[in-house]
Amino acid sequence: MNVTIKPSVIKGKIVAPTSKSSMQRACAAALLHPNETVIFNPGKSNDDLAALDIIQKLGAAITQQKDGNLIINSSGFISLPEDGGINCGESGLSIRMFTPIAALSNKEITITGTGSLLKRPMDFFDEIFPQLGIEVISNNGMLPLKIKGPLQPKDITIDGSLSSQFLTGLLFAYAKAATHAATIKVKNLKSKPYIDLTLQVMKHFGYEVENNNYESFTINPVNYQPSTINYMVEGDWSGAAFLLVAGAIAGNITVKGLDVFSTQADKAILQAIIDCGANISIQEKQIEVSSPSGDVGKAFHFNATDCPDLFPPLVALASYCNGTTVIEGVSRLAHKESNRALTLQQEFAKMGVEIILQDDLMMIKGGGGVKGATVHSHHDHRIAMACAVAALKADGATVIEEAEAINKSYPDFYEHLQLLNACISLNN
Repeated sequence: MNVTIKPSVIKGKIVAPTSKSSMQRACAAALLHPNETVIFNPGKSNDDLAALDIIQKLGAAITQQKDGNLIINSSGFISLPEDGGINCGESGLSIRMFTPIAALSNKEITITGTGSLLKRPMDFFDEIFPQLGIEVISNNGMLPLKIKGPLQPKDITIDGSLSSQFLTGLLFAYAKAATHAATIKVKNLKSKPYIDLTLQVMKHFGYEVENNNYESFTINPVNYQPSTINYMVEGDWSGAAFLLVAGAIAGNITVKGLDVFSTQADKAILQAIIDCGANISIQEKQIEVSSPSGDVGKAFHFNATDCPDLFPPLVALASYCNGTTVIEGVSRLAHKESNRALTLQQEFAKMGVEIILQDDLMMIKGGGGVKGATVHSHHDHRIAMACAVAALKADGATVIEEAEAINKSYPDFYEHLQLLNACISLNN
C-alpha cells in the first residue's frame, strides 16, 4: 500500500494507541496465572495479535467481551501446541519473552517468526539455555529454535547489551518456576525503563523480584493465591511520540490516554519536545503540544540509548530544528525491523535532510527545509511513521511505499492523523 501525505496544519484531540509493550507483558503474565485474567483496553496491533496467538497455543483460552475487553483463562502450566510450535510473527519482544516461558515445558517446542525476525541474532539462547537445563538447537544463532525444558532456575550472569527483552523472558520464567531464591546478574543492561515495566506487571500479578540497582535481580518463590486479576493496558508512549512530534511540527493538538507517571522509556520524548522549543503543556490526563512561534525549533542533544525506538520521531522533529541535533545510542539500531540508522539516513536524504553517523552518534542537520519525496518504509513501522510526520510540513507531497508497515504497532496511525486534519490518501 502507498500513502500520499500533503502538507497539512493539524489540530484537534486524539487518544493515544494502546501500548504493545504493556499488552504483550500482560499476555505473558495471564498465561502463567492459574485462573482468570481480565485485560482492559487490549491492543490490536500485529505484535499484540502474535502474543495472543502464542498464549492460546501454549494453553490459554481467550474470550472477547462485547466491550472489547479480553478474558483469559489459564491453568498456569505450559501446554504443547498441537503442531508442536509457536510463531512470534515479527515481534522481537515475543520471541525473547515467550521462548524462556515455553521452556518451562518438558516437551519439545519449535519457535519461529516472520520477516526481519528471521535475521535477528538469537545466540543468547544458545549460550544461556544449556546452563538452565534446557536443550536448544538454533539455526546458527537464528530462527527457528527447537527447545526442550523444563527450565531450572539457577544463579547465572547474562549480557544485557543487545536487548533487555531476554531478561524480561527469564524474569517471567524464573518467577513461575522458582522453588527457591535465584539471582540473575546482568552486565551492560540497556533499556532499563522496559525492565521497570516488566517488574511492574509482575508485581501486579503477585510475583516478587528484588531489583539490585539493575546489576542483579533476585527472584523469590511466592505462595500464590489464584484469583481473578484485572489489568489495564497503558496508552503507548512509543506510538504517541509520533503524534506529539506531529503537533510540535505542524499544528496544535491534544493527546489523551497517556500515563505521565508511566515507566515506559519513550516518555522521554517530552524532554526533546521541550528542548527544541515547541509549546507543550503536560497535564495528568492530557498533553497539549503545538509548533513554536517561529515555525522552526532549535537543535537539541538527546541520549536515546535506553529508548532507541525514539530515534525515528526524533529525526522527524530534528529535521525542522535549526542547527545540528545530536542523538546518542546508534548502536541500539542495528537489529530492529530494519537497520534504522542507515534506513533513516537513506529515506530522510530523499526528503533533503542530511544525517551523519559517527560512532554511536547520529547528527541531523535541520532547519534547511524538508521536501516532499517518494520514500520507502523498508517494512519498518517506525520508519513509515517518521516519514509521515516529517511530510506534514514538507514542501510538496510525500508518497510512502509499503506504508502498511505501521500495522505492526499502530494500525490506526493514518486514520488518527486524518482525524487531526492531515491530508492523507491511501492507495492499495
